[in-house]
Amino acid sequence: MPAKKLKQLLDEHNIKYVTISHSPAYTAQETAQSAHISGKALAKTVVVKIDGEMAMVVLPAANHVHFYDLQAELGVGNVELANEMEFREKFPDCDPGTMPPFGNLYGMKVYLTEDLSREDEMAFNAGSYSELIQIKVTDFIDLVQPTTIKVA
Repeated sequence: MPAKKLKQLLDEHNIKYVTISHSPAYTAQETAQSAHISGKALAKTVVVKIDGEMAMVVLPAANHVHFYDLQAELGVGNVELANEMEFREKFPDCDPGTMPPFGNLYGMKVYLTEDLSREDEMAFNAGSYSELIQIKVTDFIDLVQPTTIKVA
């Protein structure tokens, strides 16, 4: 079960969560529809390279990462989308593209968009094409300590 490591972390920190099973879906928008969740409250995790170092950008399912704006906001030299082949081995317990936004489990920095940080709850992939976990955004922020960014 891909979500075992994540659920163990949540349980260790007494964070309440809901597991949502849904029919298999392969894009963030399909997942939101399949699970009957608003695209604003479904978080997708995009792996980027910031000056060559892997990081996660966590944003609402309907949004896109604007690399130039992110580069300017962070004051770095380069931001680009990471190729799945570059990061696949970092997530051995996850189906491709279903990694949860917990960079602390995978040794990666996490950036959370400001609009998602204002939601009460967020749901996210739990390492498979058919399971989500939903938690309070404040619990996510307390546990992961992401850097909040304005741009997506």
